[in-house]
Amino acid sequence: MYGAWGQLGRPVDAKGGASRQWLAEGARYSLLEGSGGLAAGGDAFWLERADFVVAGVGRVRYGQTGGGSSAEAAATFLGAFRESGREACQALWGSHALLLFDRRSGAGLALVDRLGRWPLYYAEVAGGLVVATSLGALAAHPALATEPDPQAILNYLYFHVVPSPGTIYRGMHRLQPGQGLQFDADGCSVWDYWRPQYTEDATLSWSRTGAEFRTCLYTAVERSLDGRPVGAFLSGGTDSSTVTGMLREVTGERPRTFSIGFDAQGYDETSYAQISARHFDADHHEYYVTPADVVAAIPTIAAGYDQPFGNASVIPAYYCAKLALQSGVEVLLGGDGGDELFGGNTRYAKQWVFTLMDRLPGGVQRHLLRPLGHRLPGWPGVRKLRSYLRQAQQPMPERLESYNLLMRIGLETILHADFLAELDTSQPVEMIRDVYWSARAQSMLNRMLARDLKFTLADDDLVKVRGACALAGVDTAFPLLDDDIIALSLRLPAAWKVNRTKLRPFFKAALREFLPQPVIGKQKHGFGLPFGVWLTQQPALHELAGDSLAALRSRAIIRPRFLDELMSQHLHAHPAYYGTLVWTLMMLEQWFQTRERGIKRGGLSVASGAS
Repeated sequence: MYGAWGQLGRPVDAKGGASRQWLAEGARYSLLEGSGGLAAGGDAFWLERADFVVAGVGRVRYGQTGGGSSAEAAATFLGAFRESGREACQALWGSHALLLFDRRSGAGLALVDRLGRWPLYYAEVAGGLVVATSLGALAAHPALATEPDPQAILNYLYFHVVPSPGTIYRGMHRLQPGQGLQFDADGCSVWDYWRPQYTEDATLSWSRTGAEFRTCLYTAVERSLDGRPVGAFLSGGTDSSTVTGMLREVTGERPRTFSIGFDAQGYDETSYAQISARHFDADHHEYYVTPADVVAAIPTIAAGYDQPFGNASVIPAYYCAKLALQSGVEVLLGGDGGDELFGGNTRYAKQWVFTLMDRLPGGVQRHLLRPLGHRLPGWPGVRKLRSYLRQAQQPMPERLESYNLLMRIGLETILHADFLAELDTSQPVEMIRDVYWSARAQSMLNRMLARDLKFTLADDDLVKVRGACALAGVDTAFPLLDDDIIALSLRLPAAWKVNRTKLRPFFKAALREFLPQPVIGKQKHGFGLPFGVWLTQQPALHELAGDSLAALRSRAIIRPRFLDELMSQHLHAHPAYYGTLVWTLMMLEQWFQTRERGIKRGGLSVASGAS
């Protein structure tokens, strides 16, 4: 016999039938401040047939040109599944989490979209499986124990998030982008139904591909609209400005845009947002985040995420979403994905510089430059040369991790000895190696992009934006992650994305007549939070961080001596650099405290199990 369990507690019958009302309400659960647990949000769909139930959240297309509603696409998918089994999943497009359930056998599939924009968590229980769109809903199942996994804590400290397929809890997992979970009476297994394949088509025409790209952008924004009041994040960068401009093109109306500023030198980018807003005649709104705002938001953020989340830019994203809600906006369009698809991060150009050393004769490298990297003194005039020579000798992708604080300081210095003894300290880098070297790509650049699609985008930035907006009561959409744009980006030659040290030459050329010129030429920044700087200047913020780290001492994770040195020495020497580590540790402790206070969890949850 198979059954199902969900947050609202309306069970299915013994034959595998289900309650439409139960699922739809669960999928539409709206997260409010303090309620805890990221819920699904967005559109729910439900399709019943005599033999199958197909249900999920988000928007589904079946086939690259497929249209219609998610329910219609689900019906097409079900027909294809009857004919070809799980091979039918390869034609799934859109942004969604999907469950297909066979009423006769109790077998089925759980799937997430190609970039993991919608999460699905799962755990095996006695005689079956539990699947949920929220880790909080999964953890609330009575058969599961919420025991934090020490390995997940290490991974969190390394990545500042808990990367998939793990979660903060032992025995609970998250599907990775483009993955499916197949289950039946004998158990379950995970497989990749889609992975990005970089073809680098050398026959592409720059001008024709640019025109195709602009058409894709228009269609992507059009697909993001569902009739609800819409607005756009506007940081002043190329991605958010592009989405803003296309929103005006699609609607024919002044786009409502929202930006965050900081009264801190080197962090405020509102001038560029204002340039884009004027260029597209936007109805522009700004809010300046203060240290007091940060203090007020930290407990809310810690309670609102089902597992520790250590990206400090969640704070400005949260206040930006609140500003949008106050202006009547229900859906915010984000520009996330442009960097990872089209080569917008400065580290891509930096890695090309390191390859210059590889072009020198082997003897010069072995007998001159490599020894020189270890012999040069750390004097100001030669420090950068020494750093370059040392980094250039590291292999990829390890070289990308050369500035990771955990690795530079040393795990033995940071972590409590007993805690360290439980860990596989190589796992974080091994996870990166696996994604980097298994990428279906021929160039170093596209391997880096594949790495960032997983760790930077799916595990971090999308979680940040969706979570911050959910806490504020706003839904999200990401036009630059439309499947047609993804497909186009995979065909581009690597040099169209990063040409030596020039970032995104194709993207910028295609939109040169569309975007304001100062935005085309600006360096990437975004909504970075000046936390480290404020931490050394604002007593209330320093007190909250200090109290959090003091409480963390008792958990036998971080060495007390290191915590003392971090706050008294390292932070004041390099506020921006070490402030990141203070934030990560503070949010870990804040998350622990919210769970110990019994914060409620919410979300859609579906399960199958034999008994």
